[in-house]
Amino acid sequence: MTTIAPEGSLALDESAQDLLFREARTANAFTGAPVTDERLRAIHELMKWGPTAMNSQPLRLVAVRGAQARERLVPLMNEGNRAKTATAPLTLIVAADEDFHEHLPTVIPTKPGVREAMEGNPGRPAMARLNAALQLGYLIVAIRAAGLAAGPMSGFDAAAVEREFLGGSQRAIAVVNIGEPGPGAWAERNPRLAYEQVVTTV
Repeated sequence: MTTIAPEGSLALDESAQDLLFREARTANAFTGAPVTDERLRAIHELMKWGPTAMNSQPLRLVAVRGAQARERLVPLMNEGNRAKTATAPLTLIVAADEDFHEHLPTVIPTKPGVREAMEGNPGRPAMARLNAALQLGYLIVAIRAAGLAAGPMSGFDAAAVEREFLGGSQRAIAVVNIGEPGPGAWAERNPRLAYEQVVTTV
């Protein structure tokens, strides 16, 4: 059963809450309608405002559109993810750039010397992955805000995807199919944990 937030407790109206959260779910099938570059740019324009540590923004995306590129990607997916990846109108390879610190002078200009301070930091790869994962969450919500469905997946050969599609400092963390949901897109929604199971007040 869906639990509705008490009236007045959220700024979003009910339809926006449904679009972004309650009615949205992982899509497994899509129509043939294309996802244009303009729509992808609009998704990025929303996603980029999500907070990351030191405004580091380590997420990188490879948009897989062409037939030849898709033929390279599909065999690298786990078997259960191949058919939907082969037929999605757009697939994004989501990566964490471990060399995000190269951009720190631009994205956090109020902290001179921060790039050099992060240069030899052994925690940088973990920081890249954590903050790219945060951005992945914002990406999914932005896709939904664009009226599209997202099919995020972790079932793929990450090392092979990195060799085939990514640069030396980028680590694959997810693959996301995007498009308008088609027949059979939705599986039965699984239960969610209750507030009392999640929140502890001290």
